[in-house]
Amino acid sequence: MSESKNSGHLVVTIGAGPAGIYSARKLADAGHKVIILNRDIKPGGLVEYGIYFNKHKLKEGVRKQFRNILSDPNVQYFGHVKVGENADLTIEEVKKIFQPSAIIIAAGAQGTKALGIPGDTAPGVYHAKDVVYYYNGLPPFSEGDFQFGRRVAIIGIGNVMVDIAHFLVHVKKVDEVIAVARRGPTQRAYTDVEIQSVAANIDTTALRAELERIRPNLESVGDDIETIYGELTKHVNTKAKEGESPTRLLFRFLSSPTEVVLNDTGRPAALRVENTELVQKGESLSARGLGTHDDIPVDTVIFAIGDRVDETLGLPASGNEYVKNPNPDPNHPGDEAYQVYDPQSEQVMAGTFVIGWSRKASDGLVGKAKQDGEKGIVVVNHYLDTVAPGSAENAEEKVAAFLDTINKRRVRHVTWDDIKKLEEAERKIAQERGFEFFKYETDADMLKVIESE
Repeated sequence: MSESKNSGHLVVTIGAGPAGIYSARKLADAGHKVIILNRDIKPGGLVEYGIYFNKHKLKEGVRKQFRNILSDPNVQYFGHVKVGENADLTIEEVKKIFQPSAIIIAAGAQGTKALGIPGDTAPGVYHAKDVVYYYNGLPPFSEGDFQFGRRVAIIGIGNVMVDIAHFLVHVKKVDEVIAVARRGPTQRAYTDVEIQSVAANIDTTALRAELERIRPNLESVGDDIETIYGELTKHVNTKAKEGESPTRLLFRFLSSPTEVVLNDTGRPAALRVENTELVQKGESLSARGLGTHDDIPVDTVIFAIGDRVDETLGLPASGNEYVKNPNPDPNHPGDEAYQVYDPQSEQVMAGTFVIGWSRKASDGLVGKAKQDGEKGIVVVNHYLDTVAPGSAENAEEKVAAFLDTINKRRVRHVTWDDIKKLEEAERKIAQERGFEFFKYETDADMLKVIESE
């Protein structure tokens, strides 16, 4: 606990995922008063709604750390409050109400990254983040009308693809999941640990045929087919905890999506891909289009190609990220990577910082987000050393003004005490029903529990 320290600074953090919560601990340890505003009712972000839902022990281990941090007297949590343009509060309103010494954006990468190909907005075409939120029970995605067919193509070949394949193989038990990669098998980004959940479903005969199809190009860049086949299939005898599933897991390499071909009802009939080849580009291999195309029959397409920041949050954005300071700080090299920059005024937005996936979208998992958040607080503290303290002196009055504002807007916020009540109710239900875990999946249900006597 950091009760004995009082720096005189008030810091507002937007977002309560790993970066936001772990950084709050560092802020509180430095004696800063921390206000956390979170879009969702529950804190946790990636831990709560990104990690596959049956990894309960992993999730619970991190939750225990989060509970300790959010119980710190220097940290105050307000959930179910969305910050952004046309949201409950704008960033400018947050600054005006709290007048903090610094504001930290730790809201993750909530925007959608797309290839922009024909047919990619049709019914039956989804983005990985939305699907992950759906099966992990995050409102309102948990209430969405996601319709998965029998042949599902997943664009991308990282751990997110594997997680979604896990869901399709063991929950939906679709006929086929086809992982589509623009480059080759040695450029896959998933880990040995993750693939074991679906390795038993790899169609080894089809995989052998796929590697033979692209053998000439793979060998031209020094890849050995037998070695690759062995690496891809070394876990096929690993049994998943959910048991057997009839789903076939297929791979399609050296294929760059160019169109989602739609049927007469406007839903996917095939994924059209351009065949590619691997070419040396510097020290790495890139994919070059060959100008020839194939259609892969599918009825569902899921893009697992990473995410981008939410451009409606109210910060200047470029590409997939918010704009950071392009000018290195001679006194603290590296700090500029966390400082938000306004390209119109060509000035750093004083006291405004980004951390975690809000700094670099889809970069790493919980451990990396934690490290980035904590590194970002070093940058924040460098800045606070140059700012006169005092913003925390009337923190209670500022909180009262904040509550008055959102109450007038009929925003039903939740506190850390509310979350503890909700978690206790969920634990009791899990125990009574003999479940490993239980989670309410709608805001209405969660608020009903919180508001109950």
